Amino acid sequence: MKKALITGITGQDGSYLAEFLLSKGYVVHGLIRRSSTFNTDRIEHIYVDPHDPEARLFLHYGDLNDGGQLSNLIYNIQPDEVYHLGAQSHVRVSFDMPEFTGDITGLGTTRLLEAVRRSGIKTRFYQASSSEMFGDAPAPQDENTPFRPRSPYAVAKVYAYWMVRNYKEGYGMFAANGILFNHESPRRGETFVTRKITRALARIKLGLQDKLYLGNLEAKRDWGYAPDYVEAMWLMLQQDEPDDFVIGTGESHSVKEFLGEAFSYAGLDWREYVEIDQRYFRPLETEFLLSNPAKARKRLGWSPRINFKDLVKIMVDYDMEFLGISPVGEGIKILNDKGIHWTNNKLIRR
Repeated sequence: MKKALITGITGQDGSYLAEFLLSKGYVVHGLIRRSSTFNTDRIEHIYVDPHDPEARLFLHYGDLNDGGQLSNLIYNIQPDEVYHLGAQSHVRVSFDMPEFTGDITGLGTTRLLEAVRRSGIKTRFYQASSSEMFGDAPAPQDENTPFRPRSPYAVAKVYAYWMVRNYKEGYGMFAANGILFNHESPRRGETFVTRKITRALARIKLGLQDKLYLGNLEAKRDWGYAPDYVEAMWLMLQQDEPDDFVIGTGESHSVKEFLGEAFSYAGLDWREYVEIDQRYFRPLETEFLLSNPAKARKRLGWSPRINFKDLVKIMVDYDMEFLGISPVGEGIKILNDKGIHWTNNKLIRR
């Protein structure tokens, strides 16, 4: 069995990636931070007691600011593949915590790369790079577009991107950057704008909330579906040679469009419930991100399966069901979070 180590395994992408790798027969190890409360909700459904002889998912305490522990993990696990997804990944928060963001998102990547290098093992390394690195560079953005970061988070990701390139070219490591554009799901954190919208919509329908406060509604993003994107991560590490790839849908929609799609799907007018709050604006804004994923389509054979409208419906229906409300559309119900699994590298809808 192949062994994989996932940092950020309890996050949206980490949980979907763990499912995907387990479906392919991997033994999966995940790095989690110690907390006084449980923070493993997204992987509870796949967790098996490590004493079980059939267990193939193992969790390890650690942190990206602890290079010694990272070295111990790499040496002891000796993974065939490392998926580095862990980061301080909230763009707005990075303006409030720039030093912490640089330490975890930027230097954390260096610590992990150095742990791999010093171990001497031959492993394949995936770095979760971000479309935010492009900032206000002209769209569409592809692998040759220069980076013009507009937040501490984006700056830290650019640093990590170039460290990966340096370790690949300087030490011969198999290291690849996946420059992923925005990807969402019912497992998206509740402070991210898409999930904030769908969660508030469900609460409004149930009478638990009157208003939704948001920032810049004109920002445009290339939004895809997270389970589609974790397959692209895996494909990058199955190539003969390491390379960097842009992953996205090739379509861009504004926050206002997401609002309109979600609220109209639930039979409401968003204008009656949404108010603008200046605290949610960023000191610097990235206005327009749009991917050109032609290289990934050609080289990886990858393309997204879920379109923008279905993504919105999946998220709305999930948050409705989470609060005990019947989903809006029976036709889309089969696409909800618990109705999707991976079999033989294909997305199966029950």
